[in-house]
Amino acid sequence: MRSIGLGFPPVLALGALLALSLAVTAIGIGAVSAETNAPPAAEAPAKADADGGAAPAGDKKTMRLYYLGKKYDEPLPLSYAEELITDKGIQGARLMLKEANQAGNFIGYAFEMDEGIVPKEGDVVAKAKEALAAGNRFIIANLEPDDLLAVADLPEAKDAVIMNIRSSATRLRQEECRANVFHVVPDFAMRADALGQYLIWKKWPKWYVLRRDTPEDKDYAAMIKRTAARYGGKVVEDQVYRLPPGARNLDSGHQQVQQQIPLETESAPDHDVVWVVNSDDDFGDYLMYRTSRPRPVVGTQGLQATAWDKSYTESGAMHFQNAIPRLANRKPVERDYTAWLAFRALSDSAMKSGETSPEAVKKYMLSDDFKLEAFKGQALSFRDWDHQMRQPVVLGGGTRVPVSTSPQEGFLHQTNLTDTLGFDKPETKCKF
Repeated sequence: MRSIGLGFPPVLALGALLALSLAVTAIGIGAVSAETNAPPAAEAPAKADADGGAAPAGDKKTMRLYYLGKKYDEPLPLSYAEELITDKGIQGARLMLKEANQAGNFIGYAFEMDEGIVPKEGDVVAKAKEALAAGNRFIIANLEPDDLLAVADLPEAKDAVIMNIRSSATRLRQEECRANVFHVVPDFAMRADALGQYLIWKKWPKWYVLRRDTPEDKDYAAMIKRTAARYGGKVVEDQVYRLPPGARNLDSGHQQVQQQIPLETESAPDHDVVWVVNSDDDFGDYLMYRTSRPRPVVGTQGLQATAWDKSYTESGAMHFQNAIPRLANRKPVERDYTAWLAFRALSDSAMKSGETSPEAVKKYMLSDDFKLEAFKGQALSFRDWDHQMRQPVVLGGGTRVPVSTSPQEGFLHQTNLTDTLGFDKPETKCKF
């Protein structure tokens, strides 16, 4: 891509430079728990004037957003050397709150965000009712499937716009889709297709699936079989891994794993790759370099299909890679990106459509005019048949540089290449 240089006369005022910088931001240059009660950045109230904008909020169109989460138990990192992250998602939303107000300040828009995060045993539906009663109609939802559906099905939420930033469950986009829910995070079908396309392109069509038996892992495994049928791959075996995790906190732990993994994989039929499905993250990383045959490992560990990866640097991505550490003192994770993306989809829709009502914003997000720039090298949009966000999927997860990005070359579609990932319109079971 040809780069464009911008030259400015030396007398250009500092204020104009600042305006240009923020305008560029506006269009997008480019176990414990999942949440924490840490305050927003710099202890600033999450209000429209938190960025120091000159115009008072009363002179602007104001959009209120609500971040709804729950302190679910999540797997401990497999390595004790890996830092435990307890604020996935919320930091991305806080970052976009700041950026949206910087952009909106110049065109008469202001954005506010309240945060409602209930304890592990808390009632997320009651918290949602409280938020809806207060007039909140734009909800960024960091919720598991059952909680997400319970909130979406509230009569009070009928006219709300709920952005799913967490769950990849296929059923949320198929039999149990909801008209008031938009899915920013890729589902298991998109993840499986993204990896499957690359494996077929590499001429590695034989896949040995090794998984746990959780609902999430069953869902992902079913989508791998769908991908195989779709692209000419073959699942040579779907094996449930029933051995306990290695004793990682003992000196003998690595020896135990080194013996277990070859025994577990030596009876597998001939295969090109091991496709691990381990959402609980308790054995998948042990497969690398320990399988009976020297085979690549892909899936939830090894080479992973993600909306965002810490190694991704293309299309202006370093803006996000650098911004989250400044805000959260850690590297970004996928859920930070999907929360940022959800907020950006809502705020951009308001500013570009000129409307802040849920009905108008929803209509704009489903229109051909909605083209979201988000560091992926192409504009993102929503599918009108299941409200899944179209987006390229990064193949990385354990490498210092991305391995690839799907859709892969040669996988064609009549309208959107990204619709080769996941359920296309003729395949959907979603009925709004």
